Amino acid sequence: MIFSFLRFITLLNLVLATSTFVCASLNNVTDRQALLAVKVSIKDDPFGVLNSWNDSSHFCYWTGVTCSHKRPRVTELNLASQHLVGTLSSHIGNLSFLRSIYLYQNGFHGSIPNEIGRLFRLQRLVIGNNSFEGGFPANLSHCTNIRRISMSLNQLGGKLPEFTSWRKLYNFNVEDNQFIGSIPPSIGNISSLHYFVLSYNNLVGHVPLEIAHLANLELLALERNNLQGTFPSSVYNFSSLYEFAIDRNEFEGELQPDLGFTLPKLQKFYVGSNKFSGSLPPSISNASNLVELEMSYNNFRGPVPKNLGSLSRLHLLNLGSNLLGEDQLPDGLSFINSLINCTHLEELDLNENGFGGELPKSIVNLSTTMYYLDLFENHIHGSIPLEIGKLVSLTQLDLRHNFLTGTIPDSVGQLSKLGALQLGRNNISGLIPTSMSNISQLVILGLNNNLLQGSIPTELFNITTLETVSLAHNSLGGVIPVQVVGLSQQCVFLYLAQNLFRGPLPSNIGSFKQLVELDVSNNRLTGNIPASLGGCVMLEQLYMEGNFFEGRIPLSFKALKSLLVLDMSCNNMSEEIPRFFVGLHLIQFLNLSHNKLGGEVPTEGLFSNFSLFSVAGNLQLCGGIEELQLPSCPVNEKNKFSLRMILLLVLLPLAFSLLCLAFIFYRRRKSKQMRIPVSIMQDSQYPRLSYQDLLIATNEFSPNNLLGEGRYGSVFKGVIESQQQAVAVKVLNVQIHGANKTFLAECETLRSIRHRNLIKIITACSSTDFKGNAFKALVFEFMTNGSLDNWLHPSPSSEQGSERNLNLLQRLNISIDVALGVDYLHHHSHRSIVHCDIKPSNILLDEEFVAHVGDFGLAKFSFDTTSDINRSQTSSTGVRGTIGYVPPASFQSRCAEYGMGSETSAEGDVYSYGILLLEMFSGKRPTDSSILMPHGDNNLHEYVKNAVPHRVMDIVDPRIILNQEDSGLTANQSYSRTTMEICMITIFEVGILCSKEIPTERIDMGVAIKRLNGARDKLLQPQ
Repeated sequence: MIFSFLRFITLLNLVLATSTFVCASLNNVTDRQALLAVKVSIKDDPFGVLNSWNDSSHFCYWTGVTCSHKRPRVTELNLASQHLVGTLSSHIGNLSFLRSIYLYQNGFHGSIPNEIGRLFRLQRLVIGNNSFEGGFPANLSHCTNIRRISMSLNQLGGKLPEFTSWRKLYNFNVEDNQFIGSIPPSIGNISSLHYFVLSYNNLVGHVPLEIAHLANLELLALERNNLQGTFPSSVYNFSSLYEFAIDRNEFEGELQPDLGFTLPKLQKFYVGSNKFSGSLPPSISNASNLVELEMSYNNFRGPVPKNLGSLSRLHLLNLGSNLLGEDQLPDGLSFINSLINCTHLEELDLNENGFGGELPKSIVNLSTTMYYLDLFENHIHGSIPLEIGKLVSLTQLDLRHNFLTGTIPDSVGQLSKLGALQLGRNNISGLIPTSMSNISQLVILGLNNNLLQGSIPTELFNITTLETVSLAHNSLGGVIPVQVVGLSQQCVFLYLAQNLFRGPLPSNIGSFKQLVELDVSNNRLTGNIPASLGGCVMLEQLYMEGNFFEGRIPLSFKALKSLLVLDMSCNNMSEEIPRFFVGLHLIQFLNLSHNKLGGEVPTEGLFSNFSLFSVAGNLQLCGGIEELQLPSCPVNEKNKFSLRMILLLVLLPLAFSLLCLAFIFYRRRKSKQMRIPVSIMQDSQYPRLSYQDLLIATNEFSPNNLLGEGRYGSVFKGVIESQQQAVAVKVLNVQIHGANKTFLAECETLRSIRHRNLIKIITACSSTDFKGNAFKALVFEFMTNGSLDNWLHPSPSSEQGSERNLNLLQRLNISIDVALGVDYLHHHSHRSIVHCDIKPSNILLDEEFVAHVGDFGLAKFSFDTTSDINRSQTSSTGVRGTIGYVPPASFQSRCAEYGMGSETSAEGDVYSYGILLLEMFSGKRPTDSSILMPHGDNNLHEYVKNAVPHRVMDIVDPRIILNQEDSGLTANQSYSRTTMEICMITIFEVGILCSKEIPTERIDMGVAIKRLNGARDKLLQPQ
């Protein structure tokens, strides 16, 4: 009996153990299958973190997976910062023991699966910095144990959830999404909340009064929404609050007067860009932990508390754009005396207020860490303190629009880190100190509207970083020194108007290739206007009125196709109005009034609209449109008869003789083989080189001299003995169909263009070799550093291999160079030219890494109806350009771009440039298999677009960020990650806008240049 009972107990234990084992095994299978389903939904795993997710090990040992110590069930999934791309599988809801999900900083997209609401044990959901879209997952309310929800930097929308079931919630962050609606009053139910972040959304309405229940709140961030009304005063009693950010909303009312006492832990206080009024709370000085105080763009008035110096940890004080100090008391700025105790102060912004009185001398004793000092547009008197140079870390000093007197102190030259010095619209007198030339990183110099005298120190033009120079409205005199062109590399805006400058405008003024605005009006300048000014092809506004210029308007102005405003009034200009003005279609106003111009006024183009031009006060003009009320131009019958006689008696026989000579020459030429070079380039500036000359130069076209091979021929390095000049000789393979057409097209294009960023042709040779075979070659200036393609994608087997690299600044400079070259082709050459094959292998780099666009074999003149070469190319049925860089052959774009037998357009080049830009900074070729989806529905444009702006640093070519010092950067040139990220966002956005599928949606090259220049400015700002 006892034996039977024991046997029963044994069998029962065996059954129970077997059941437990089976249940555990089934649960193991569920977790494993769920994880594998998550893996399948991930399409790109660049670091291979999911390679371990296979049968070789238990899933608890897979990368990113953590299991419970008690049972083999998944409790944590951590795949953060792995650059994974894909969707989040709904099977994640089967991981029923899951407590933590960390997926932030990846490329997940699509919606957040509602099945996540089945994870009743879930405590942490951290999925920020992805591309999730759709609404907030409704079923997440079932996860009543959740403590942290972080979904920032996604594309989620709709309304915020109700906060009724998350009694344990500690951290809620949905920053930088697209949520709409108001903040639910149910937020008051979460008394456990410490971090509440709703910044950068589209929320509206009032902040609910129930927020008063969040007594444990440490961080409240609501900035950049559309919230309004009076902010609940109860928040000012949250004694644990250390960051309060409600800036850029529509809040109104006054701040609590005792907030400095009730918020003792406050470190960051941002209420700027609202509608707050009243006075600044004096108690603010009691918040001794304050680091950043930002209250700009409100309606605060009255004095500034004089005891702010007790905020010894303060880094930022921004009170700009208020009504402070409007009573203009003589000691309105006396509070600056106390700020001397703020030894960590870096930024002081008091602009656009009503501060009066003298500028305190104590300002020079502010923190030596101060880099930004802005007192723009106040009512400040007195002079600039002589020891201003003690603020050695300043990068921006703005004292514009005040009533300052005295002189500019010599010590300003000690501010060697200054990027912007703004002293305009004061009453400063004396000379411009030569010490200013020591500010070697200066970008903006504004000294306009003062009482400055003397001449411009020539040393000033040694500052090659200057982009904006404003010296207008002073009493400066003397001649404009020729050294002014020392600014030419970067200068964009040059204002010298309303001074006493005399003599001629420097003849080398055309060196300002980047110049957009030039104002030399109302001076005493004399002589002819230099023809070189036509070389400033980027000019949009040119003001020369009120001088004593004479002679004719330079014909070189024809190249200024970007001109919007040209004012040459009140001078002594003579002769006729040039006809080329008719073709400058962008001009908004042309003022030629009060000169000595004569002859007929055109009636076409801008001259057909009376509001676009003025020619008043030129007494010898005639004709023109009716509104001018000018006399008709006389017709000289005698001259007409003389002209007819000349045509009949002289020109016609001469033309007949020339035809006869041409026929004789043609017959003789056909009768024998010729070995002398045929000068395709007829101008004397192109040397005549024969086949024998090029044979010797290239060591008989030795393979050792071979630089590369292309579609229609090979390129050899050579040295022309007669000139001791290194050249690149492009020898065409005339046996290949299309080579001759390419040769003629390249000759036709290159002989008509001149630009710093276009390859310079030395000559062309069309001859025969020693066997009587046709020989055609183009001779170019030799580019020491080869093609851009070899630097972006170096071959490991090459001589330098992986050591070849271009740093961020070099790539940015090259991209701007290429843009300038393409922009010149489109808008500034004598006829608009479309390159049709912009790609890295056609971008050549000289010794200084200046980029030159080359290979014009496919180039076409837009709007050209006379060239047989171009006409024959237009009829071609092949695709022009290179796969990957050719615009997409969609229905919308085919009719407008260089695709299959279509008209060429500048938009096609813009597309190619956009792809080139994306390739330069991502390191990916447009045909790279790693960016192409299995069904071929992705490309480089989409690859970058999906990453910008939140994941921009994930797609940057790693070689840009690595080894900055090895790439030739000094310590002063290294960039912070934030600066690089801002710069890269701008660059990639330009590439995306250029490479849009629809041609009309692409930006113009001029816009691209301005934005890239802006990115470079940001990069070069002192860190």
